Amino acid sequence: MADEALSAGAVARRLGVAVTTLRTWHQRYGLGPSEHVPGHHRRYTPADLARLEIMRRLTAEGVTPAEAARWARQAPAVLPPERLGPRAHPTAVRDGGGATIPVGRAGPAARGLARAAMRLDSAAIGRTIDDALNTGGVVATWEGLLRPVLAGIGERHAATAALVEVEHLMSRCVSEAFASVIRAHSTDKPPRILLSCADEEQHSLPLEALAAALAEAGVSYRMLGARVPVEALVEAVNKTGPAAVVLWSHTRTTADPCQLTALLAVPRRPLLVLAAGPGWRADSLPAGVVRPVDLAEALSLAIALRDSLDQSTTN
Repeated sequence: MADEALSAGAVARRLGVAVTTLRTWHQRYGLGPSEHVPGHHRRYTPADLARLEIMRRLTAEGVTPAEAARWARQAPAVLPPERLGPRAHPTAVRDGGGATIPVGRAGPAARGLARAAMRLDSAAIGRTIDDALNTGGVVATWEGLLRPVLAGIGERHAATAALVEVEHLMSRCVSEAFASVIRAHSTDKPPRILLSCADEEQHSLPLEALAAALAEAGVSYRMLGARVPVEALVEAVNKTGPAAVVLWSHTRTTADPCQLTALLAVPRRPLLVLAAGPGWRADSLPAGVVRPVDLAEALSLAIALRDSLDQSTTN
């Protein structure tokens, strides 16, 4: 370990901060060097450096030093060399298992939501989502706020197998927020669109986002939800005769094109069949199926269909 330990000057150069800043973080927040060799100055270990990197990044994002230090102290030990790779820097621990959620280029609201999620602060999560919905609507909230945070949680979980509790709480808060939007825009119009997850598909939040966006736009729909067997989906189409069906698949394992083929073969075939979600491959879709690139496009197609049907009814 002695060969890996660093002096304060070396750590300051790696982090791009002043040595005096390191001393302050040590004295005020306990983020100091932990290796002590008798007769020598204390030196920073890779674990110390990883915690300081978390401290630096969080404070740069606007987190208060005290809160940043609290998260940094909770960071796990440095990953073993085989996880880091031969060229990896010790600070890579944050990218694979630190105490923050990566949100890419998303703005301050997403970073604040990510911090609230890590604290399991459901009240703050709810306020942030509600503010975004009231200001920008469902599509903007989903694309600019919720997707980056949810994707970051998924990325962190894939790397560490942690944050299950964060993902569950966040999902519940998002579902509750969308349900509030749907209640606020309830309509007595007959549903024209059927929303369903593919067979064995459990990731239903994006479909809930579309439901909320449809409600906000005044487009009526029916929601079947997660894990709908193709037989049940076909039966629902035959019973209700929707003008459009949206079938969501999040992963390749649930994106069986046979489900789409079955929809196209029903006696009361929908005018529009949408294969939504990253699970579907464009080159595997049956002819006549549309694959929207995002929530906004799916919403636009649904609105266009609604307007066309309303116009034909009027005429």
